[in-house]
Amino acid sequence: MKWFVIMGVLLLACGGFAWWFFSQPGPKQLDMANNVIPGDGNATLLVQDQIYDEELSLGLNIWAPKTAATEPLPVVVFIYGGGWRDGAKDQYAFTGRALANRGYIVVLPDYRLFPETRFPGFLEDSAKALAWVHNHIGGHGGDVDRIFLSGQSAGAYNAMMLALDRQWLGREGKSPDLIKGVAALAGPYDFYPFDSETTKQSFGDYHAPELTQPVNFVRPDAPPLWLSSGTDDTQVRPRNSKILREKIRSAGGEAEYVEYPDIDHLEIMMALAKPFRHKAPVLDDMVAFFERHH
Repeated sequence: MKWFVIMGVLLLACGGFAWWFFSQPGPKQLDMANNVIPGDGNATLLVQDQIYDEELSLGLNIWAPKTAATEPLPVVVFIYGGGWRDGAKDQYAFTGRALANRGYIVVLPDYRLFPETRFPGFLEDSAKALAWVHNHIGGHGGDVDRIFLSGQSAGAYNAMMLALDRQWLGREGKSPDLIKGVAALAGPYDFYPFDSETTKQSFGDYHAPELTQPVNFVRPDAPPLWLSSGTDDTQVRPRNSKILREKIRSAGGEAEYVEYPDIDHLEIMMALAKPFRHKAPVLDDMVAFFERHH
């Protein structure tokens, strides 16, 4: 009888944990799964909840290698995705660990989401975060002359708009020239007319929709771009990255495109986490891009 009681308690505990685990947002589940697998040991959360916008109480996290550095380290500012309506910096800690373990200072900023804001609010927030990084990351071991942008999906869109349209960083007294390169995962860059619920919510009421599209801000002096997508991505079609690459190249700029077979919209992000790195060499390819542009 005693063993039946023990087994019952264990089953209830396991069931409770499973219910709790699967009630978490997808990226948080991925982060928790990532943490139970050994690896990325040379990474630590250096700063948590650093406020970069006092008025809006927006903050950022900073990850860094545990090993002491003898010189300032290159910096990656990673902007998470989520359709401009979901996401939080703490859910993407696996990205901070992955890149910090490779020798980078990694900054994960929060930004306002729908329905709190619409275009261009999330770009204004991302620009403020990047301006804060440029002003302060030197005090945290980062090299202000080697700042890269990265992001996935909606975050890739934010990153690309900061890199291509000079006005957003210009409003913060900065220039996109401070960005040494952009590594973008499955980003939407040419999606007008707005035909999805997500884009209608975040962009549909903007008076000049052409000003929301990254492909309309192509310029030859843009930072180098590393664009990527999966062949099975039906949420943000690979054509977005292909078109942007061709337009940048036609203008005389630098852009490359990597396409991963049998990878969908979520899997390209999952490939940054330890349990799923076998799916595609996304992390290795991103780091190789950063290394080429140090």
